[in-house]
Amino acid sequence: MKKSLFAPIKYLASADFSLRFMKWRLRLAAKLPLGRYFMRHRYSPPAEHLDTETFGMHFPSMIGLAAGYDRNGTLIDAMEAMGFGYVEIGAITPLPQHDNTSPAIYKFKKDHAILNCADIDSDGVEQVIENIKSHNSKIIIGCNIAKNSATAAEDAPRDYLRLFRPLYQYVDYFTVNICLNTTDNPYLPCKREEVMAILQPLFEFRRGQNQYRPLLLKISPDLTNEQVDMMADIMIDTPLDGIVACGGTTGRHGLENSTEITHKLGRIPGALYGTPLKERTLEVIRRIYARAKGTYPIIGCGGITTADDIMDMIEAGATLVQLSTEFIYGGGKSLRNIRLGLNERLRKAKLKNPDKE
Repeated sequence: MKKSLFAPIKYLASADFSLRFMKWRLRLAAKLPLGRYFMRHRYSPPAEHLDTETFGMHFPSMIGLAAGYDRNGTLIDAMEAMGFGYVEIGAITPLPQHDNTSPAIYKFKKDHAILNCADIDSDGVEQVIENIKSHNSKIIIGCNIAKNSATAAEDAPRDYLRLFRPLYQYVDYFTVNICLNTTDNPYLPCKREEVMAILQPLFEFRRGQNQYRPLLLKISPDLTNEQVDMMADIMIDTPLDGIVACGGTTGRHGLENSTEITHKLGRIPGALYGTPLKERTLEVIRRIYARAKGTYPIIGCGGITTADDIMDMIEAGATLVQLSTEFIYGGGKSLRNIRLGLNERLRKAKLKNPDKE
């Protein structure tokens, strides 16, 4: 009885509710022109050194929103007003699927990390398309696509194609997510033939289209170095346009300041995001950059909390970066500080090297 009485109060104090409430406020504010003006004025001051050209597109800022935050494309206008240069929605699945795991996420505040232990929560491709069609901003939209959890591994290529075809005319680029590891039934194809079985039908469909949509691969930080090399080789050997490095890790390294909560939770399934990911993310970016001789764009994702973290990723070889955990913790204020800090660092770097693009 006590459990049922206190359950609503416990939920209101949870990280799940905090995140849902944050998204609700952003979505509500973005519906009104005055709300969007306020967000731009407060959180998105001019930062003229953040723009970049890649994938044949102009990004007003190299800082984007990582997949996992705006799962169904309902926050596109809000994210543009907040100051993101692009937004990657999803992961999207062909059919709707909803995970009732509660809590779905745990915050490790002392280590600036988040554990996601729920499956993909997606409204399905048809609803996401309707959401995309209703947005009003001109922000670059990426689409992170994944298979339904109930789909067998051998049928996964069919799911990715079922997403790629209908979404093709509505988004600017695609990320094929092969880092689905938030539950005890992970999907992490790491053999060349498995990855190619997914990518080849997408390449073939794209060849028949009038417009070109860049296609990227999102990989796990838990891959071995040899497997990372293989992913880079796939990029080099095929029409793949780039790699997003990385998704979340099933490891629990870097939580030295959160031992109390980790001991309490035990070894539950889930993927860890945030600061503990940074060093491995940098290692993966450097490895891909060296393997491809710097000729392919890499999106750095994982462990960014400051402008200096982004500079580290740029120096490692990243062309673009994505935030998620830091935005969950600090919201628009964190994004503003990172944007202004990075803008100043890039301005100084250009003054020292005026001939460097």
